[in-house]
Amino acid sequence: MILDNSKYRNYILDGFGVIVMVIAMLLSSALLGLALILMKDYYQKDFSNSGAFNVIGYLLTFLPVIWAFDYFVMRRKGKVLNFNMQTRPVHVYTLIFPMMFGMMLIAEYTTSLVPISGPFFGEFYHFFSEQMSNISEEPFLMFLLVSFFAPIIEEILFRGIIQKGMINNGVKPKTAILISAFVFGFIHFNPWQFVGAFLLGIVLGVVYFKTKSLLMSILLHSFNNTIAAIMMKYYDTESFSDLLHIPEYAVLLIGIVIFAVFYYLFMYKNRVYYRE
Repeated sequence: MILDNSKYRNYILDGFGVIVMVIAMLLSSALLGLALILMKDYYQKDFSNSGAFNVIGYLLTFLPVIWAFDYFVMRRKGKVLNFNMQTRPVHVYTLIFPMMFGMMLIAEYTTSLVPISGPFFGEFYHFFSEQMSNISEEPFLMFLLVSFFAPIIEEILFRGIIQKGMINNGVKPKTAILISAFVFGFIHFNPWQFVGAFLLGIVLGVVYFKTKSLLMSILLHSFNNTIAAIMMKYYDTESFSDLLHIPEYAVLLIGIVIFAVFYYLFMYKNRVYYRE
């Protein structure tokens, strides 16, 4: 069967698409918050600390955004969302995973520069730490969320729809990658995850743009989240500096070297350009 390429590939992200997704995000978040209040009043219990509620709440927050874009933007133009999920040659994996790991180390150092004390950051960090601790109390649900659902849904939204949609609309790839990474960081709603998500989002965007396979960025996203979850759950830290008992600046230097080497090999020595 011959596919209609215009139907499956050439969608764009414009102002209308952005408005649709923002409204969907606000409505889904508001309805979820209302449901949480009603459940608390009825059952006399705060479900916000429940692992199951966190998973369901995550899905009910982000899936409507993807659905809204597909229904109100794509289908009214006779198009459907479709993403390339092809695998790539083995040597591609040997380049992108070390590159991602290098950026993870850089992101750790950069995140460590964000204050965790003071009148604003102190209370905010305490609340953020409690939320992360609550999630980690139920390992199966935690790994289900961070290693499976989050990588798939967030890569579809931030790389598949936002980044690709902007590039299809004539935005320069570098600009689209930076914007999608910024929004990816911002949507985490805290300064500590914003820094890391922004930097890692750049790598995810670069890999998706070059390989043209959303599967690659999903795997890298899952790789990052799974390592962080393992460290948080079983080693009670998200810091390689604490885990390896080395200074933060050493983590930064190691990260820069690893990232630079494999970024160079991936971008300039791996001269293979894939099509959708």
